[in-house]
Amino acid sequence: MQGFNKVVLSYDEALDGLTNNMTIMVGGFGLCGIPEGLIGKIKCMGVRELTCISNNAGVDGFGLGILLEEQQIKKMIASYVGENSLFEKQLLSGELAVELTPQGTLAEKMRAGGAGIPAFFTPSGYGTPIAKGKETREYNGKMHVLEEALTADFSLVKAWKADTMGNLVFRKTAMNFNPMAATAGRITVVEVEEIVRAGELDPNHIHTPGIYVNRVIKGSFEKRIEKLTVTK
Repeated sequence: MQGFNKVVLSYDEALDGLTNNMTIMVGGFGLCGIPEGLIGKIKCMGVRELTCISNNAGVDGFGLGILLEEQQIKKMIASYVGENSLFEKQLLSGELAVELTPQGTLAEKMRAGGAGIPAFFTPSGYGTPIAKGKETREYNGKMHVLEEALTADFSLVKAWKADTMGNLVFRKTAMNFNPMAATAGRITVVEVEEIVRAGELDPNHIHTPGIYVNRVIKGSFEKRIEKLTVTK
């Protein structure tokens, strides 16, 4: 990787500098749009005591679920956690700290972190355990909760296409949390399906500009279906 060329050729280089006790932010929704190869590399690296910010923790045996197998994650900041039995077991046993956040609030906390906004007020969660210990304030006759922004040491993102300068295009619902995660990491690493030369992407179709991206790697993806229901 030299100059404006953000492309790296190995997962070792992509995750260089990731160590124990760091905070990682991971894009994806369920198993849609997750950086599968980067998550797999973290498992192989054996780094531990991670704080992980993500909508959910994958499923048993796939996605972020594989990092729970060796208890590499010490804390999850998440919205939906209902598809992972190992997650449930570690939560109930006290082995895993969990900070549950309303889904829209989680997305905004990530977006605010990327935008340099330290905190914001939202009506979501007022009057529930979500608001415990947080400042509240009334606006226009409605109570709001102060939520602090989220940032991370590493943001791990999945995109459809990137050019060599790190400009990103997401595909359909795989966009989900990825654009917010891309802006909120001190080091943002993007795993993509296709890399093209700088200038080949239509500027009108770029979702995330390369200024937010530090490293890009071409991956291969299983794209596992989280739940498949068919008629008999």
